[in-house]
Amino acid sequence: MEQGDFWKNLLKQSAVLDPVDRISEVLFGLIMALTFTGAISVSSATPNDVHQLLWAAIGCNFAWGLVDGIMNLMSSLLERGHSLSIVRKLKKANTDSELKNIITVEVPALFSEILSEKELSELGQRIQKLPDPPKKNLINRQDFISFIQIFTLVFVCTLPIALPFIFLNDLYLAMRFSNSIALVMLFSGGYILAGYAGFKRLPTAISYTALGLGLVAITMALGG
Repeated sequence: MEQGDFWKNLLKQSAVLDPVDRISEVLFGLIMALTFTGAISVSSATPNDVHQLLWAAIGCNFAWGLVDGIMNLMSSLLERGHSLSIVRKLKKANTDSELKNIITVEVPALFSEILSEKELSELGQRIQKLPDPPKKNLINRQDFISFIQIFTLVFVCTLPIALPFIFLNDLYLAMRFSNSIALVMLFSGGYILAGYAGFKRLPTAISYTALGLGLVAITMALGG
């Protein structure tokens, strides 16, 4: 492996969103959108009120998508910086004792407990043989792809909930369609996550839907 290829490949892989991240972003977007549509009163809302609330929901999710995407970039940068600083410490260690102390402190508790002292030492020695970690360019193309994914997931999930209010003149019917779409999206998210985690799909999907609705209720109760 050429110098730098190891770190380039590693950083690229770590930027990819896993199913939990993707479904979580959809949940955040749904909660934001539902707090607005849930504030629509069927009995007293005028078309202008609905129009304003829908634009507010879309604008809020647009802004939240940007914020969440930028925070993900910053989080990736900080986590990688910390990880690379650990590698540099290990590469500067002069004794097995130093290696083991650094690894014991920095690696997850599970691994530090199940690995023997010899294995910890061997792990440290293998890390020392790695190419020098990069000093710059910790943000790569894949990070910006993840940024776009996060923004898109948060923003686009607003649209299915808003569309019934755009195409249906009957506010009561639009509300029912919108809420039904939200329930289907929540249920589908829970169903997908259950498969990823190895849980029972139906109970997990129902629990996830209930959790989402509960978070919406709490958000609305707190004035969100």
